[in-house]
Formats: sequence, structure tokens, C-alpha cells
Amino acid sequence: MASILASCTATACRLASISCSNGRRQPIHQAVNHFIVLQQKCAVSIIHHRDAFSTQASIDNDDTEQIMYDDGLDQLTTLSRATRHRIRSMKARHDEVLRLLHEGGDPTSLGKEMSTLREMSAYCEKVAEIHAERTSLRELLEETNASGDEDSKDMIEEIKCELEQLEAQLQPLSQKMHKSLIPVLNPEDAEELTSSDAVIDIRAGTGGDEACLFAAEIMAGYEAVAKAGGDGGKSWDIEILSCSRTDLGGVKEASLAITARGGGGGGGGFGYESCDVSSDDDTPSEEDMAHKLLQQLGPYGFFQYESGVHRVQRVPVNDNKLQTSAVSVGVLPAIPESQVEDALPLSELKIDVMRASGAGGQHVNTTESAVRITHIPTGIMAYMQEERSQHKNRTKAMRLVAARVHSLRKQQALQERSDARSSLMGGGDRSERVRTYNFPQDRITDHRCKVSVQGVQSWLSDGSMVGKFAPHLYQMERDERTAALEEELESDSGKNEKKRRKK
Repeated sequence: MASILASCTATACRLASISCSNGRRQPIHQAVNHFIVLQQKCAVSIIHHRDAFSTQASIDNDDTEQIMYDDGLDQLTTLSRATRHRIRSMKARHDEVLRLLHEGGDPTSLGKEMSTLREMSAYCEKVAEIHAERTSLRELLEETNASGDEDSKDMIEEIKCELEQLEAQLQPLSQKMHKSLIPVLNPEDAEELTSSDAVIDIRAGTGGDEACLFAAEIMAGYEAVAKAGGDGGKSWDIEILSCSRTDLGGVKEASLAITARGGGGGGGGFGYESCDVSSDDDTPSEEDMAHKLLQQLGPYGFFQYESGVHRVQRVPVNDNKLQTSAVSVGVLPAIPESQVEDALPLSELKIDVMRASGAGGQHVNTTESAVRITHIPTGIMAYMQEERSQHKNRTKAMRLVAARVHSLRKQQALQERSDARSSLMGGGDRSERVRTYNFPQDRITDHRCKVSVQGVQSWLSDGSMVGKFAPHLYQMERDERTAALEEELESDSGKNEKKRRKK
């Protein structure tokens, strides 16, 4: 609360200095009196604010709105009533956790919870400072106007200027609080999105040789952007787990493992827009925010929205008619090798060894180096013959099966906790059409975020289309969570209102 008094005292000093600099129109003793009055009013606001939050910290969330106090949040009109209610609950919980820590509570669990609440609490404190200062200035303005003193005109103008400056700080604060409440990365998935490596399955679909050629181009684009480390500046390792090519250089089916060196992505705050609440700088641009987001992502988080059907429209080299082909992409979070055996008990696996097929000479025909692993409960299967060693093929197949099983379980868990609400984002299923590459019109269109870019070949060749569309898709997913939270908060608010009426 001392910061509120410091802020108000600074304003009082500025007003006093203005008055004193023009002593002919306003005596110095009158300026000093204004200084003292403003400090006194700020002190009263601080006491009220402190008592309000102390009371708030001791009540349950369901009864939050039974306590009426002026914490300044109601001046953030861009935030809904339900959202302000949630913010008050977070601030109250922060104060309670802080008290528990001071009383010797468990620092591990409480410290983790505190880290998720600290930013919002700081924003609330900043709003309270601004509100206390505005309240005091308005009261001082009313008194100055009521005095009818001609010598107070400079003081009145300065007070109005201060009020306008304080008002201008509220909108950026409101935006930051909303982003802190609903971060870009879903907290439930943030660790996986920022830390997990990726396994990418690419399969040519309808279109014959043309689909295979396009699959090879997509694969090359993914390899290029992975070598650049997504947008984090660090090169990621690429391992081709399996690849079936055609005589024309196309790809029928391929699986890639993208691994961050040292593990994880670019690091960061799990999609929270961490900002200095004391800063008056402008809100970061969309480009800066997109770059910051991409730097936080690991391989899986960077590529996850590539899952689905990629459709290409162009004239094949050996034809003169426009043809539509499709490539299916699946992006799976990789399971660390140390966890594969725990994720896939041997009792759930059927492992077959056989001789590899295709080119390879005498070794292929005489050695049972190929491995096929089937996960019995789900029927998921992986076949590997890329390596000459059966052991290496088995290791690769296990990694691939583990990633696919983990992805299936994750999708099932998401469906179970879903409210059967239709999603514009889709479920990341490889059967959903996500993007069209129109070569005659030189345009790439993502059908989920409705964003198009010109220059198909330049975006495709270096894989930069991944980083172009990912921020838009993360923002769409955040908007969906925002709508769901607003609906949930409004529903809870309605239930609480009914309870109060019954009482």
C-alpha cells in the first residue's frame, strides 16, 4: 500500500510545484495546503483499500460479491463483470497464500501457486494506485472549483491534465490483466507445448504421384524450418524415422522426429504476457507478441497446428490440367526414450521381426532386421526397416508407437473433458482440411484462422508458413477459452445470485 501513497505524494508535489512557480496568482501557503489535503485523502483511500482486501482474503470465492468495496476494478469497463469477479478472487487468493507462507506453510506448493497469482496481484495493486489517485484528485478538483478563486485556474488545469494521464493508463492495464487471466498458451498444456519434442507423420493422399511430390516438398519445408529452430534461433535436430519414396522423388509416407538440443523450446513464461506493471510503454505490437510466443515454443508446440489435410492445387509437370491433391500430416508429442517402457508395457505389445524388403543387397535378403510393433489395446502399429540393425529399428518403432498411443490417449482425454461444444479450431485430426496451397493464384490459405498469404513457393520452401500461421491459431484457441470462461463465470454468477435470493 505504500506504493499508493508514494504515487499520490508525487502527484501532490507536482501540483504544489506548479502553484509555487506562479506565486503571484496562488500563494505558496495555499499550494502547501493543497499538498497536505491530497496526502490526507490518499491516506484515507489506502486504509479503505487495505481493509477491503483484508476482508476479501478471508471469504470464499462464492461470496466475493457480497463484500462491496471500491478497489478500482469497476473502472475497467472493457472487462466483464464476471471477469472482474474472477480477478478479485485471484487477488484475494494471492493475499491468502502470502499470509500462509508467512505463517510457515509449504513453500513448494504455495510457492508454485504464488507464481501464477503474483502478476495479477501486481496489476490489481497498480489499478488501486491509479484509482486512489484519481479519487483524491477529483475531490480536490471539486473543492478547488467550489472555492471560486480566480487564482486557482492553473491548479485546476493541472489537476485535469493529471486525471487524463491516469485515465490513459487504464486501457493498457485492462488488456494486460485479461492476458494474464487467460494466457495465450493453455496452462494445462503449456509444459508440453514448450518442452516436448515432436514426431511428424506425413502421408500422401489423393492425387497419385503429384500428392507424393507435394508431400516431399512439405517434408523439406519442415526440415528447413526445424534446422532454424522454429523462431527461437536455435537449430533443432532432425531424425528421419522412416521414409518411403517414389521413383520420381516423391514421398509416400514418412515420419520425422524433431528434437530440441538440450530439451525444450526457447523458454519463457508459458504464454503469459509478463510485463512490468510500472511501465507506461505502449502495448507491444502483434508482430512482437507473435515473435515472443514462437520463441517460447518447443518442437511440438511449434508444429502442432500443422496436423490435418494440406490440399494443393496446381498443374502437374506431366499434364496441362489443374489438379487437386492432398497430403495428410499428423504432429505428435514425442515420448522421451527413458519413459517409453513405462508408457508401453511389454504385455501390451506384439513385436514381429522379419526380413526387410526393397533395395539393399544381400543384407536385406538374409537378415531379419525389420521390426513391426503393434500396440494390442489400440491396434496402433509401426513398421521400421530403415536401419541395418534390428535393435535400432526396434528403438525407432517403439518411439513411434509410443508417440501415437500418447496422442490417441490425449485426444480421448480432451473429448472426455469437453462440453461437446463445437470448436472452430477442430480437433487436430489428420482428416480435417486445414490449408490450401493454390499455385495458379500464388496463395496459401489457412481455413481455420481465415488468413491468406501470397507467394506459395517462398513460404513452402523454407517452411516459414508454420511460423506465419501458428500465432493466429494460438490466438483463436485463446479466444475460444475466453468465451468458455466468460460463459462459465456468468453461469456461476447466476447460481450465486439465486443462492443469495433464497437466503
